[in-house]
Amino acid sequence: METTSRSGARTVDGYLLAPFPWYGLDEAFTGPRRLMQVGTAADGAVEHGSLGHGDEPAVRADMSADRERFAVVVSVASNPDRRSPDGTGLLEATSVSSAAWLAGVGLLSFTWPTQMDHSLRDDWLDQQTETAWVLADDLAGSDWSTLSLPVDGVPQPFHYRESEFGWVLAGSTGQGVHLGAYGRGMSAYGLGFSMIKDLAAYEG
Repeated sequence: METTSRSGARTVDGYLLAPFPWYGLDEAFTGPRRLMQVGTAADGAVEHGSLGHGDEPAVRADMSADRERFAVVVSVASNPDRRSPDGTGLLEATSVSSAAWLAGVGLLSFTWPTQMDHSLRDDWLDQQTETAWVLADDLAGSDWSTLSLPVDGVPQPFHYRESEFGWVLAGSTGQGVHLGAYGRGMSAYGLGFSMIKDLAAYEG
């Protein structure tokens, strides 16, 4: 999937073009909310996007002190079969693994191990991105545990893993959307998700 960042202007336009509903933390979360980015296919169709909650994460070498408290929710359109832009074939279907991978990569984008030299970060990111894909492709593996979190008030199963950099989880809504989430400084166990009726709360 080709990702188009909208974090600069942070306009709501791309979100409004999505053919699927967006999800964020439910009303129990009372902190700041923000637009982050949407991802599009080669034909421009919106396929996924992220919405931020809590502190605005930043890439920092020192992650041991004064960590941000944030959670990012990734909504991914559920597409069992997707036609290629030229109509000649099918693209890989999206799944809970897709949401898990996007969440894992999202966490990595705000991560910088303290022991690493600046010049090595790109290589580290490449390696960790590949690892995130391997982990996402094996949600039944020992690296993941399961927990139940409310989605629109109904408990849903999620896959969950922790690392020294934060946590990642992934599941589905039952409304044609797969959910991924990542964060640090906030406990994943106390989160709840709900369909967003008005994106104005995220425009800040």
